Parts: sequence; C-alpha cells; structure tokens
Amino acid sequence: MPTVPPSAEHIIDSSVYRAALRAERLAARLALDPTTLADINRRIESHLATLLADRSPQTLAFCAPVKNEFDARPLVTRLIAQGWRAAMPVVAQPAAPMVFRAWTPDAAMSTDRHGIPIPAADVRVEPDIVLLPLVAFDACGYRIGYGGGYFDRTLAQRIPGPAPRPFAIGVGFELGRVASIHPEAHDIPVDALVTEAGACCVGVDSG
Repeated sequence: MPTVPPSAEHIIDSSVYRAALRAERLAARLALDPTTLADINRRIESHLATLLADRSPQTLAFCAPVKNEFDARPLVTRLIAQGWRAAMPVVAQPAAPMVFRAWTPDAAMSTDRHGIPIPAADVRVEPDIVLLPLVAFDACGYRIGYGGGYFDRTLAQRIPGPAPRPFAIGVGFELGRVASIHPEAHDIPVDALVTEAGACCVGVDSG
C-alpha cells in the first residue's frame, strides 16, 4: 500500500490530537489483564517470526519492554541461537539520533535517562532491522511513540547516511490502530507493521 505524505495543514491541531491519542491508547494498553496481554504477545511473536523467517541472519535491534509493550526477548534469543545478532537502541544525547548497543540474553544491563533497560557495555553496532514500539499507528505506517522523536531522528539520519537505513518494523497492539495519526513533516513511516492480527509491509523492502 503506498504511503500518504504528511500534510502541512490539518483540520485539527495535530499536536493536541496526538497527545490525547497517545494518552488514550497507552492507558488502554496498560489496562490489559495479564492473560490477554500474554495472548497478544504470543500472537505478535508468531507473526513477527514468520515475517523474519525468510531472512538470512542479520542484526536486529529491539527495545526492552516497558508499559506493557510486546516482549521481543524470547524471539530474539531464539534468533541469536540461529546466528543472528541483536542490539538495543540507546539515547546517548537528548534531542539526537540514538545509537545501538549489542545485546545478548546474558548481557549486563543498566537503565537510560528515561529508566528504560539498556545494555551496560557500550559496544556499538549498526542494525539491519529495527523493531519500533507503537503506541498508536495507521495503515500507512505512520506511528506515535512516547513523544521524544528519537526513532524519527535516528531513521532520518540514515536517509541518506553513512549506513543504509535499517528495515523498520512497527510492533504494537490492534488497540493502537487509528485511521490516521495526522503525520507531520518529520514523521517517517515504518516499512512493515506487526500486531496480534498479523503482519504486513507498507513500504518497499530493499532486501
């Protein structure tokens, strides 16, 4: 499905709309009971594994789960056993692109300035694929995260950049799906979406 370019003009105040949408969908996710959350995680993991199954081992970046996000660690651990490498994004500086530190299941962990777990050792790698958490999203691949803009800055740095842009997979829950997030000029759509309902590509995968 072709992406729709962000509009410079919206009928409503985009920032107000997005802030309200973020709060609403995050509250809905946090309200999920443990049984429902476990079932959603299982289904997302299955769809994500299928999406990645035909790829040769690469370097996959993912976030430590917070606020009832999908927990990718079991899947990533299995991929590592198959020859993949893993990394986690790290906010090294405020209002700047993130860097990526190598991760293994037994890696010593610390926390970043936002309290999110990150690998303690500053061993930097460049990922081929990045899993982006979704608070809200639309069918064109535009997403709302937590409002810091770190992923957008990180992907923008690589369009073009010294390293190829990684294949960006948005991972979230169907409760976050909306008709449009009202994207702005700085928003960069993901290449694929994965929820408990399935996986689909929304951009062109260069390989």
